[in-house]
Amino acid sequence: MPLLETNIDTHSEALNEEVIYQNPLLFLKIWEISLEAYHCSIVEKHPWHYHKEVEFLAIIEGHLGVQSKHDYVVLGPGDVMVLGASQPHRSHKPLTDALHYVVFQIDLGKHFDQSTMPYLYCFSELTEPLDKLNYIFDINESAKRETYAFIMEIFKESQTRMRGYEMAISSTIKRLMLLLLRSDSRNVLNYTEETELNRLRPVLDYINAHLNDKLCVEDACSLLNLSYHYFIKYFKKTMGVSFVEYVNYKRIKLSELLLLTTELSIMDVSFEVGITNMAQFYKLFKRHNQCSPREFKLRMRSRSEGED
Repeated sequence: MPLLETNIDTHSEALNEEVIYQNPLLFLKIWEISLEAYHCSIVEKHPWHYHKEVEFLAIIEGHLGVQSKHDYVVLGPGDVMVLGASQPHRSHKPLTDALHYVVFQIDLGKHFDQSTMPYLYCFSELTEPLDKLNYIFDINESAKRETYAFIMEIFKESQTRMRGYEMAISSTIKRLMLLLLRSDSRNVLNYTEETELNRLRPVLDYINAHLNDKLCVEDACSLLNLSYHYFIKYFKKTMGVSFVEYVNYKRIKLSELLLLTTELSIMDVSFEVGITNMAQFYKLFKRHNQCSPREFKLRMRSRSEGED
């Protein structure tokens, strides 16, 4: 994966690209691109763009030139690359050989559950964009091959859509993140030791037990005997999201479960998870699921009935 340093600034009018998920519940889009031989272009003719999703590229054959804010890379067969969320980039076909590659765009934040939530901060890009992880593929051939295989596995599952493909894709995404976490010898992901998470355990347990109550930062501070300002900084540094964002995440996840497993009305579900303002509940739910609670329930039921 040849790397050339550039000093070209990102275009100030980069296009904010909206990614339409192929499966709204998986928060991803993955597809293949094939370009015939003999045609090539210069990168300057292609527009800068960005999106809130992380993007992975996997080259099957040929060569792809990719320019980010500070680097220009030519990828060849078997190469992979990751582009961080909201990082401007553009690509082109630099040579005349045939080009065939897979593009995988995903909102990684949506793939953390209760057991893996403590690792969300690693992939939150609070300190460094995930682009910095590309060094792994330069120095670790095994990690590059595994990443390539994971992307192809996700692509295959998304194409065949065999029963349980959602579970297969979700599992592979977690394996991909685990691979990056364990291969990150330079600690770009800013991994925090277990002791940091254990210190927050009383607060996390308190949140889980009181989701349907009013949760205040001040109550959490008192549990750890920390000042307000120190606590909110410590919580975000450790968890990767703010206290309020974490509470809202947990509430929406609980509401999803209630919508799927009970006959409670949407209003009752909202109250059950501690959100008494319906407009706020709809706003938060749509932010996490790109659909309303009603659409979510209908979509999941129709999917389930279609598999019976």
